[in-house]
Amino acid sequence: MRERERERERERMVMVVEEMASSKLIVLPVLKKKQQNRINNSSSCKLSARKRELVCVTSGNSYLGSYIVKELLAYGYPVRVTIQNQVDFDDMKEFIRDEEINQLQGVVIADMGDIDSLCDAFRGCHAIFHTSSFVDPHGVSGYSEQMTFLEAEGARNVIEACGRAAYAKRCIFTSSLLASIWKGDNVDRVIDETCWSDEEFCRENKLWLALGKTTAEKVAWRKSKEMKVELVTVCPGLLMAPLFPNAHKATSIPYLKGGQVMLQRGVLATGDVRKVAKAHVNVYEAMDYGACGRYLYFERVVQRLDEAVELENGLKMHGKLSGGRQVLPEGNEEIHSKLSNSKLAKLILQSSQSFSCNQ
Repeated sequence: MRERERERERERMVMVVEEMASSKLIVLPVLKKKQQNRINNSSSCKLSARKRELVCVTSGNSYLGSYIVKELLAYGYPVRVTIQNQVDFDDMKEFIRDEEINQLQGVVIADMGDIDSLCDAFRGCHAIFHTSSFVDPHGVSGYSEQMTFLEAEGARNVIEACGRAAYAKRCIFTSSLLASIWKGDNVDRVIDETCWSDEEFCRENKLWLALGKTTAEKVAWRKSKEMKVELVTVCPGLLMAPLFPNAHKATSIPYLKGGQVMLQRGVLATGDVRKVAKAHVNVYEAMDYGACGRYLYFERVVQRLDEAVELENGLKMHGKLSGGRQVLPEGNEEIHSKLSNSKLAKLILQSSQSFSCNQ
C-alpha cells in the first residue's frame, strides 16, 4: 500500500497537474521541505555566502536554457521555468532529467508576446535569465527575417515584465557574439564588448540571426533604462556540446550564415554550452559586486582550416566554412584572432578565487 502511494506521488511530481486559465500557469508540485533540504545540502559545496533566492529562466526547453536551469539547481537556487506552450514541456524533458524537473518550483506557460503572462511568471523572482530564441530547427535557414521582429518584441516584453512584476529588477540576458562581429568597415579592429554589429550590413547580407540578436539586445538596453531594470548581457559564440567539434545543429544552422567570412576575419568562435551556462550564473552573482554591461563569451576561436573542416563535417554542413578549399587564402596556416573576452575572463577568475576562499 505504501509503495503504491509513493508511486502515485512520483507520478504527480513529474506530470503537470494543474493549468490556471487566468495566468496560464502550469504547477509542478514543490518538494516537501525535508526533500528540498536534502537537495540543498548536497549542493552545499558550491554555495557561497549569498542567499539563494527564487529565479526564473525563460525557455527552459531550449538547449542553453536547459543547461542554465541545471547549473542554477546545482548551485542551490530555487528555479521557475517558462515555456511557450504545453508541447515544450515534453521537449524540456529531453534535456532535463525527471529528478531535476522535480526540483523546480514551477513551470509556467508564458507567451513572449503576452506581457501579462510574463508578469505572472516573474512575480516573486529575484532575477530573470532570458534565454529565449526564435530559432526554427525545421526551417531551411533556421531563422527568418520575421523572427528578428519577434526576438525584439520578446526582449521588450521580458524587460517590461521584469520591471513590473519581479521582486528584484534584475535580468541576465542572453544575446550572441553575432551582435558584435558584423561590421562593414574597419574589420581589422579588435572585437570586444564595445563593438556592435552594423544592422544595415546584416540586413543587406541577410544575416538574420545576427540582426535579430543585435536589435533585441539594443531594445533590451533601452527598455531597461526606462523600467529601471538592472541588466547584464552575455554574448556567447557558437554553442557546442561538451566536446569539440560537436556543435548543436539546430542553433548552428542560423549562426553559421556567413561562416566563411567569420573564419577569414578570425571571429568564428565557440563555447561549451555547460561553461556558457555557468558563466551566466557567475555574472549574476557578480552583479552584487558591480558586474554590469556586456560580456562576450567564447573559449576557442577557429583559426585553422582543418578545425573548420572538422566542425563543418561534424554538422554535416560540408564546405559551409571551408568553401571546399584545402588551404587558407594567401597560404596562411593560421588566422589571427580579432576577438577579446578579457572582461568576462577576469570576472570568472575572480569568481573562482572567491569560490576557493569560501571552501
